[in-house]
Amino acid sequence: MGSTPAARWVIVGVDGSDSSRYALEWSANQASIRGLGVRIVTAVWPPETEGPFGELVLPDDGEDTAPRLYEAQALLNYAREWVLRLFPELLVQTKRVTSRAAEALLAEASQPDTVAVVVGSRGLGGLATAFIGSVGVELAAKSPVPVVVLPKKHESARGAKGRLVVGVDGSESSRRAVEFAFAQADTTGAEIVAVCAWQPMAAFASSMGPVPPEAFDDEAVEAAARRTAQAELDEVRGDYPDVAVELRLVRAHPVVALLEEGTPADLIVVGSRGRGGFRGLLLGSVSQSVLHGAHGPVAVVH
Repeated sequence: MGSTPAARWVIVGVDGSDSSRYALEWSANQASIRGLGVRIVTAVWPPETEGPFGELVLPDDGEDTAPRLYEAQALLNYAREWVLRLFPELLVQTKRVTSRAAEALLAEASQPDTVAVVVGSRGLGGLATAFIGSVGVELAAKSPVPVVVLPKKHESARGAKGRLVVGVDGSESSRRAVEFAFAQADTTGAEIVAVCAWQPMAAFASSMGPVPPEAFDDEAVEAAARRTAQAELDEVRGDYPDVAVELRLVRAHPVVALLEEGTPADLIVVGSRGRGGFRGLLLGSVSQSVLHGAHGPVAVVH
């Protein structure tokens, strides 16, 4: 007797903000295309326990929790109904969790049936993030599955092919980002623009000590970058022969190159740490800067 295969899930965090609504629509569209389910998660946690001194604040005694629980459940119910109006055949679950939002979503990310986690940015570049951090940044740093962050405003979600802009630098993290981009493009029919940024070695000479003369040859540096990027793309291209790919070599900082190439309608895909990242850092400077500066969705892949 045959059995129905177990569902796999896109996890989306909602909090009632505009960016979380865009995240919900994007998640539902992707799940519908890929035959996945959507699990909508919201977290209830005393707001006074957030921030730099949050761990010093004792949880409340429960008197104020009931209204928040009711509001959270009402939000989940509305989100589920809204998604099913757009995608009637979609498998949708809801989950209300009493914990910090990032902790709740990381717990979901760790489940074996989770494919990706999607959240809204809630103004990722705002001043408050300097003090309380960002759910999106924390997820991108720690999640074992890809994390997609949607901005406050998003130009296209449902039914748009768009482009996938992926950063390529020869690192292991970059290779996984490329694999994610190819799989995504193969499913959605999008084209890939692979961006490999390079900078003249002369810019780093003062901090690197003696540098061989050929390192100052910009043409040689660019050619080396092209070989690295082309080899990385060729490793994956054979598995997705129908995906259109364009490689662009850009003389610029990687963050500048990616942000200038991506439009609000594109998905920018980056590895969590590039070739220049330090092993001890959870999230590289490029991926974090792209998260802060992008006007469209960003996927961070470990």
